[in-house]
This record gives sequence, C-alpha cells and structure tokens, in this order.
Amino acid sequence: MEFPDEKKGDDQLENSVQELMANVQTDSEGHASVGKQNKEEELAGTPLAQAHSLWTTDAKGSVILRIEEGCPEEPVTVHQMFKASVEKYGNMYALASKKNDKWEKITFLEYYQLCRRAAKSFIKLGLKRFHGVAILGFNSAEWFFSAVGAIMAGGTMTGIYATNSPEACQYVASDSKANIIVVENQKQLDKILQIRDSLPHLKAIVQYSGYPMQKISNLYSWEEFMELGLEVSEKELDDIIASQRANQCCVLIYTSGTTGKPKGVMLSHDNITWTANHASRAGDLQPADTKQESLVSYLPLSHIAAQIYDLWAGIQWGELVYFAQPDALKGSLITTLREVCPTSHMGVPRVWEKMMEKIKQAISECGYVKKKLVTWAMSVSLEANQTCTQKEDEKPFLFTIADSLVLQRLRAELGLSCCQKFFSGAAPISSETVQFFLGLNIWLYEAYGMSESTGPHFMSGPKAYKLPSCGKVVPGCRYKMSNIDSEKGEICFWGRNIFMGYLNMEDKTREALDEDGWLHSGDLGKIDEEGFLYITGRIKELIITAGGENVPPLPIEEAVKKELPIISNAMLIGDKRKFLSMLLTLKCCSNTETMEPTEELSMEAVELCQQLGSQATKVSDIIGGKDKDVYRTIQEGINRVNAAATSNAQRIQKWTILRKDFSVSGGELGPTMKLRRPVVLEMYHEVIESLYQE
Repeated sequence: MEFPDEKKGDDQLENSVQELMANVQTDSEGHASVGKQNKEEELAGTPLAQAHSLWTTDAKGSVILRIEEGCPEEPVTVHQMFKASVEKYGNMYALASKKNDKWEKITFLEYYQLCRRAAKSFIKLGLKRFHGVAILGFNSAEWFFSAVGAIMAGGTMTGIYATNSPEACQYVASDSKANIIVVENQKQLDKILQIRDSLPHLKAIVQYSGYPMQKISNLYSWEEFMELGLEVSEKELDDIIASQRANQCCVLIYTSGTTGKPKGVMLSHDNITWTANHASRAGDLQPADTKQESLVSYLPLSHIAAQIYDLWAGIQWGELVYFAQPDALKGSLITTLREVCPTSHMGVPRVWEKMMEKIKQAISECGYVKKKLVTWAMSVSLEANQTCTQKEDEKPFLFTIADSLVLQRLRAELGLSCCQKFFSGAAPISSETVQFFLGLNIWLYEAYGMSESTGPHFMSGPKAYKLPSCGKVVPGCRYKMSNIDSEKGEICFWGRNIFMGYLNMEDKTREALDEDGWLHSGDLGKIDEEGFLYITGRIKELIITAGGENVPPLPIEEAVKKELPIISNAMLIGDKRKFLSMLLTLKCCSNTETMEPTEELSMEAVELCQQLGSQATKVSDIIGGKDKDVYRTIQEGINRVNAAATSNAQRIQKWTILRKDFSVSGGELGPTMKLRRPVVLEMYHEVIESLYQE
C-alpha cells in the first residue's frame, strides 16, 4: 500500500493534495485559485510551516492542513486564539478556584498574563522547542497555566492521568521527552522521584499544590517557579510565540492503552483551535459576549474530552471555569455543582450512572407520598420527552405541572437548576441512563469521537437529537463508511480535527490513516437517512466464535444490564470458543477514600434482592449459587435476552458472578471507565476456562 511521506512521491503528492484539499485562496479580482500547500505559504495572513504530507511522527514535524470548502477558516495558533479572546473578554472572569471556602476568580487578562509568566519560567528552566511539559495532577488553575504556558514557550503539553503508576508516568514522560514535569502534590511527586533517574530529558519538577516536603535540586514550589520567569524578557517569549505555526504540534494526548502500550496522539495548533471553535458550536455553546457559559472542571484533563471542553473551548468562547475539589468523584462534585449552578455540564457515562444510582437511592428513602409524586413526575417527563425531537418542542400541560412542581426541585438538588446543556462522551452511554435523565427533563447530548479526531466528530445537540444516536457529524467535518456489510461499516473521519500522527510510531500511524488520509475509527456503525450515527460495536472487540459467527458484544451486554438492574458490569466471552459465556458483577458500594468496590451491595441491589425474597446484603451472600432467588432471576433475564438473539450462536450459554465489581483501581476499567477487555481476559483467565470445561 502506498502512503505519502516526506521521502517519496513529492510531485505526485503535490498534485493529488491540491485536488484533495481544494485549498481556496481569493486573488485581488475575487477569483479562486488553488494554493500550493507543500510550500511555506501565507494563508489569509497566517504563515504555515513547510509540509509535504498529511501526517508526521516527528514532534518537530509539520503537516498539510485539510482546508477545503466546508472548513475554509484561517488557521490560528493557540496563542492567537487566546489573544483574540483576551481582546473580546479581557475583563470578564475566566477561572474560579476555591481557597479557604471562598471562590477566588481571575479575569481573562489575568489568566493570559499568568500563562505568559509560566511560559517565561519554562524557558528559564531550559524547555527545548517541541520537548514536553508533562502535567500530573487534578484539575486546577495551575494545570491550565502550565498547559498554555508550555505551548507559548514552544514546548508540547501532555497530561498524565493522576491514577497512573510510576511506570506508566515514566513511559509518557520519556516518550514526550519531558524537560519539566508539573505535579500536584507529594503523592504525585513521589511517583516522579521513583523514576527520575530513568528520565534523561528531565530538567526540573514543579509542585503546584502545597510545598515540597524535601529540598531537592531542581524541585520548585509553584511560587518559586513563577518567580523564575521574571528574568526572561517579554521579547524573548514573543519571538518564540511568533515562530509558532498552526500546522505544528502543540499537544500530546496519550491513549489509555486498553490495547497495547499508550500511543502519543500529536495534535496541532490548528487541530486544537479549529475544534474548540466548531465542535462547541455543534453543542450550542454561547460566546461570552452573548451569554457567558459556566462549567465545573473535574474530569481528567489528560483526556481529550475534558481538555477540549474545559480548557480550549473555555478560552475560545470566554467561559467561566470553576475547578472542583480533588475528591469530586468521591462525592463532593454535587456540592460544587450546587454552589456554582453551571450552564453546561459534561460527564462520562459512569459519572451519569453514579448520579442516577444516588438519585434512585434518595427516592427510595422518601416517604410513600413523595415517592409516588416523584415517580409520577418522572414518568410524565419521560413520555413527553420521548415524543419530542427538540427540547423546545411544545409539551403537554401535565408535563409543565410535573416539571415545575417536582423536577425543577430535583435538578436544583443536583446543582443543575441553571444548566441548559448536558453532554456525555468518552464511552457509550446506556439507553437506561439516557431515559432515566429524560425523566428528570435532562437531555443528555452524546458526543462521539477519538483522541485522534481532537475529541468530537459527531455530536448531539439541541438541533441534532435522536435516540439512541450519537448525533450528526460536526459541521466542517466529513465521514464515510468503509467495508459496509448489512448497512453497517467502519466509520472513517476527515476534517481539520484529524491528528498529525502518533509520536515516533510510523507503523501505527499508517494503520490509523489510509493512503487517502482518512482516519479509520475501528468502530462499527450505521447512518440513517437523516444523517444520525448509531454505533454498533468495535471491530477489535468483535467476537468471532469457533463456528465463524461474528458477534458484537456491546448490544448483548447492554441488553443484559437493561434486563437486570442488579448487574453493574457484564462482559461477553466467546472469541474462538464453541459458545458464548458472560462475566457478571453486582452493583456494590465503593470505599469513599480509595474508590475500590467493596463487598457491600448497593442500596438499589439490596432492594432488588428484597423484592425477590432474598436477604442478601453482600456479594458473598449470593455468589457460588448460595442465593437461589437471585440466580434464578438472573437466568430468567438472560433467557429474555437470548429470546431476542438473531441466531443460536448469539445466545449466552453460561454465566458467572465475579466476587468483585470492576474498577479503575482494580485495572478492569481505564481512566475514563472504559472496559479493558484484554486485561479482564487475563485477570479472570481461570474463571473463564472453568466455564468451557466439559
């Protein structure tokens, strides 16, 4: 397979790219002329670096931008985007941090100036062009200053998941050639100190929360770090900023490594600035001069979804970002939401599920009359919303009563009384969760994309909503379906949001991008006549039984969870096997400190058991066939799922309940709560083998 690169076929590539990109420039008479994109050029006043290809694996490399009729906007750097926002929103509040029980806010102008100071400090510490600044810790204003400052100073910014082991941190820091690592606290610092000797590029460590407990050379507190840059002139920083080009790398996003070692996704300035502008429009986010949006930042910023939503769209649209407390996902998030009352909110499916479980628990503890009232209001809301295509559609009078008397108060309890837009991304969300929130008159807008597409490529929104789809393609982006079979095919992406390549991984880059430059998602889906996308599974997750039957596991797993509310996680087994089996976990309580699942069943699970006549309160009360009532109920639910199977090969023949629920700390789930199937197969190898013993 031929694949254009810097080394061969330049003349042929130049011709094909000119046709492919249709990069339109307007001459003095107003006629369109196609520009040569593999020369350093001025595009609407913005110079681009010389580029010969749509992709590169070199941190110092540059790429041809996919500018075409549907997305002709002038490419801008991160600094240019920020500068434009400061001119528009300079005196408006940008960031809010809670210090000593009070919210302290800074304006966009102050935010910009603090990023410049951080940039000058990075320069002082010896940050080399296109070398990394790695940030390890929970979301904070300092996280943002470090991220933007690293890019202004000519480096590449990369986040490291706060849950990463020292070895995982070492991989990212080494691969990105991190000159500086910014850590949150002593816990994260200890990880870096363990691996410091194996990081030849590392020059300094900065701690942004509290003061380092030990004196070590080249270890700085945040205050010490910010003082360093005072010796660097504004001109030196301005010269570095002026040398940056929109088609060069500025951000590295490391995939969570659910299949093999993490890959460094290289994103250009144009990837970031174009996506921050256009994907946000698809979600109907408003610019601050129309109506300032506010949000709470709490999801990992090392993931593209939170980074685009919190950091980059925040700068682009002049949003006010409140930083949650580090224990947000351990229970304090709702407290913050109540204080802040954001206008938009994003969660990964597991966050919405946890919220749903807490609400169900609270409803179950209500008195008889209140419980009846809430149940009635939610059923009225669900019925009314399921018949609408847009939230603003006219609703029955009964719905208005239910919403104003009951549901508004429930949303206020969640801190979502002012929230107009609710987003879900990073993993598929179950129909049960979506319908539950429709019952609260909360429309969850699902976004679908990848790190490699700088986040969302398809989005639901107020004007593009249809269950159970992921919405429509983001305006300015394109898609095609590859290898179509029975209306389903692999979803392929094209647009200004498509990544530059995987850092130092040419083979993996060639696997992801075909010879025409289309990004192959690895996801199977179908598009309806209105342009709505439905995901049906992942190619790599497709189970091929010993009989040669192709079985997508996700729909079967979702069906089981829908039939059996006591089930937390379900994983289908059957690759190269004679029949399908399933691993199940029960809904349990979590340790509030470690977030590890405990033995104790959740209140919802206990109630379900009681309805069956079971007295079980722990997982150990049920597993091993101890609780006949629960086992019989699960088998009946499996039978109902099997009854709807398209063939005998797609029926679940055996199943077992595991002793412990899946978790991030346990290793079964990735940082964004995605199921790590290869890890589960390895961890529960003996359990799985026992299901297939004759």
